[in-house]
Amino acid sequence: PYTLTSQEQHIIDKLVSEFVTADHLHRHIDFLYTHGSMYKVANGNLLFHGCVPLNEDGTFSSMNCLGTWHAGRDYLDFCDHIARRAWRVGDRDALDWMWYLWIGFNSPASGRLVRTFERAYIADKSTWVEPMDPYFTLTKSPLVCDDIMREFGVAPMACSPTGHIINGHTPVKTTKGEQPIRAEGKLLVIDGGFCRAYHPKTGIAGYTLISSSRGCRLKSHRAFTTVAEALTRNVDIESETNRFDQADRRRMVSDTDTGAKIRSQIQDLRQLLDAYRNGAIEERA
Repeated sequence: PYTLTSQEQHIIDKLVSEFVTADHLHRHIDFLYTHGSMYKVANGNLLFHGCVPLNEDGTFSSMNCLGTWHAGRDYLDFCDHIARRAWRVGDRDALDWMWYLWIGFNSPASGRLVRTFERAYIADKSTWVEPMDPYFTLTKSPLVCDDIMREFGVAPMACSPTGHIINGHTPVKTTKGEQPIRAEGKLLVIDGGFCRAYHPKTGIAGYTLISSSRGCRLKSHRAFTTVAEALTRNVDIESETNRFDQADRRRMVSDTDTGAKIRSQIQDLRQLLDAYRNGAIEERA
């Protein structure tokens, strides 16, 4: 085996040091951990990138997480915690979990057996197949989607007939008739294939989900072809719109999670005012 010279090792160590101590990198990652999470529940919607690992029978798949078993929302909470620990503390257990979250079959950020090695070095395409977590098949059923949303405490807004799971990670093969709106409108796959490498398979360049006071729209985008077509035919900005989840009435701020917080603050202020009025709290001079 080849042995690095002391000069080569010094260069490698210097490059690693400059990378891991880079100010730009730390600012970007700090922003990610400050504003990001494994999942988000907002306004009757459950958002995450990959999946919620499921068994074939639709139950939540359990994982041994450093000696404790977790499933469903509890498992994703553990993954969120361990990812933050990997960045802040950097202990070996947390770093190993970060690797698994990227590439593991039961990882909520992956949900498949990754065949990158086979695709790079083996000509037999049968070895390229990446088995997927049962989640990606079972969530075609509205009942399974309902079970997942209940697990995360998702409740539809008063003026909206249903909650939604908003999912990425899965290219939508429109050339084979696949649709981004599934399970009777309860599952929205908004990735669709942004990456250029997926365009020949998907026939699409991804989707943009637009939520307004009047309902939801899903805009599908055509893949970029050439600069000439973009300039002469505007093909890079052409898109199609699919409207769904139309509101019976216009959604107001009071219908949203922000509205619920404002109502809670109003109630707190009223209680504080009553406390001053009845003398429970003395006014400061």
